[in-house]
Amino acid sequence: MSTAASAKNGTWRNWGGNVAARPAREVTPASVDELTAAVRKAAEDGLKVKAVGTGHSFTSIAATDGVLIRPQLLTGIRNIDRDTMTVTVEAGTPLKRLNVALAREGLSLTNMGDIMEQTVSGATSTGTHGTGRESGSIAAQIKGLELVTADGSVLSCSEKENPEIFAAARIGLGALGIVTAITFAVEPIFLLTAREEPMSFDEVTSAFDELWAENEHFEFYWFPHTGSTNTKRNNRSAGPEKPVPQLQGWFEDEFLSNGVFQVAQWVGRAAPGTIPSIARISSKALSARTYTDIPYKVFTSPRRVRFVEMEYAVPREAVVETLHELKAMVDRSGLRVSFPVEVRTAPADDITLSTASGRDSAYIAVHMVKGTPYQAYFTAAERIFTAHEGRPHWGKVHTRDAEYFAGVYPRFDEFTALRDRLDPDRRFQNDYLRRVLGA
Repeated sequence: MSTAASAKNGTWRNWGGNVAARPAREVTPASVDELTAAVRKAAEDGLKVKAVGTGHSFTSIAATDGVLIRPQLLTGIRNIDRDTMTVTVEAGTPLKRLNVALAREGLSLTNMGDIMEQTVSGATSTGTHGTGRESGSIAAQIKGLELVTADGSVLSCSEKENPEIFAAARIGLGALGIVTAITFAVEPIFLLTAREEPMSFDEVTSAFDELWAENEHFEFYWFPHTGSTNTKRNNRSAGPEKPVPQLQGWFEDEFLSNGVFQVAQWVGRAAPGTIPSIARISSKALSARTYTDIPYKVFTSPRRVRFVEMEYAVPREAVVETLHELKAMVDRSGLRVSFPVEVRTAPADDITLSTASGRDSAYIAVHMVKGTPYQAYFTAAERIFTAHEGRPHWGKVHTRDAEYFAGVYPRFDEFTALRDRLDPDRRFQNDYLRRVLGA
């Protein structure tokens, strides 16, 4: 099974397997002209339109019973400009292909998330991010984009051209139009030294501000039912390059992090009572290691164990309190949680509906393995996150609606007014957008 979403018998399913849709038809345009024709034809037929990449969202943000646009033929680099240090790519390009192509050219994005299977437009439209003290989400690195709107117009957007659309469309949720190309800021390729080491939950939370301040990219994983975490610090390095040796890399990243972890998940599903013991063993399986490599080889890692995820951004100053509340909830709940909780940060940005819009943020992500009941855990976690004015990741499970978002996003009305202007007939509407943006 590929990491992409699948379509069988006319039914589309997302990567996590928790969302399915039956579009009236699928279109795979090979050019922007073909895409605009598909949008116009859908309007003639009275059908809604959604674009979907690899289906890595756990929400139904891309689901439709209308026309499903698959962008896999809209791929590749259009242009590299070494004067402005930007690269323009087609919207359907997978991040993995972009990272490899940039590295070949001696270039790199400044920051990225930990999965690179998504398309560039899917990742940016939902606000995909990594962790960073000064460097923000993938969308925060966008310098320009091309957007096909509901009437079939093709708009170029940047800080100079259509700036009010640019402010919103970098994380547009698919509500403003279909992104066909993105221009990213890039820089000469650099080296990162990663230092991974276990720390206790109490150590990490009490020293969180220092760990954040001292590292360009800091994150950690807490193993529920234990007092253990695994921390990761990524910082720029003068070198030399010292990648993880191939055999060691296979053992730690494939055998332990994917293979043994998958077996542990199967055992946990069959016998939930064993999960706390498995968690204690898992949290001690990964030992400390340090390595130096080019950015995408440090930031990203393979994720072969399928899961369902909820992630909220809380104000950075509230993260430790929120984590303590989450741990106390798990400890007293009787829940059996076999998947680590991931904690990352991002600086404030100026994108209208970015989870870090206008505030320094910390992200707390909770996961359950695909096929296990996740509702009780996610509901309890969400109650804690929303008490801290948390903003859910647009592509991950949550139950919030437009009324809630109007309260936690100061510029929410700015986004909905722009949508009224660009898509008055709601050509790009679906049930998810109706809930999160209002009708």
